[in-house]
Amino acid sequence: MQPHDFWQEIHPPATFDVNRGHQHFYPASLADGRQIRLPIRPLADGSHALASLIVNQASFAVLDALATDLAARLKESAPDVVVGLPTLGLTLAAEVAKKLHHGRYVPLGTSRKFWYEEALSVPLSSITTPDQVKRLYVDPRMLPLLKGRRVALVDDVISSGRSIRAGLELLDTLGIRPVVIGAAMLQSDRWRDASAYPYDGWTDIVRGCFGTPMLEKDAGGLWHDYT
Repeated sequence: MQPHDFWQEIHPPATFDVNRGHQHFYPASLADGRQIRLPIRPLADGSHALASLIVNQASFAVLDALATDLAARLKESAPDVVVGLPTLGLTLAAEVAKKLHHGRYVPLGTSRKFWYEEALSVPLSSITTPDQVKRLYVDPRMLPLLKGRRVALVDDVISSGRSIRAGLELLDTLGIRPVVIGAAMLQSDRWRDASAYPYDGWTDIVRGCFGTPMLEKDAGGLWHDYT
């Protein structure tokens, strides 16, 4: 496959065997069994890897399938408003809000507008940019949309958990604790390691379209489930 071919097709159930070794891609399965091919990204040690999803490079068909699946999972918690995390989480959050028949969603951001308040921000770093510490902001004009509402917090991928915890911390400063947290992909279980921060219990309300494991390379060069 060419690099631009990933995340472009939805394949029928059982097209790919998830239990065999993988060479170039990992087949993730949605709730209905349909599959999406995700590229395998080796980590720095060369022996381990993760499956990757860049949702704003996905085809509209794949994005629609992910948003439909996630909206169905979040609907059980009856959220009044969807809050999206930057950057790629905004793409998914907007589509999920539409699927829930909401008229809008609330995007958080890392670009400080002149009317933003520093008190309405927290530090933010991600697994893909660990050395770049930004700040996560909520537009103060959006606060009336959040206060006293049932909030769903959405990101594209939960991996290390840094981004989702920053979102929870920011909302917590506003006295808001989401009723549900959603992501297209739960990338291994590393995000559960700091389950008590910023408060206990948040990992219990996480919902994902699919989970992907840490992968380990065998002697033949194929990748297998490590965790």
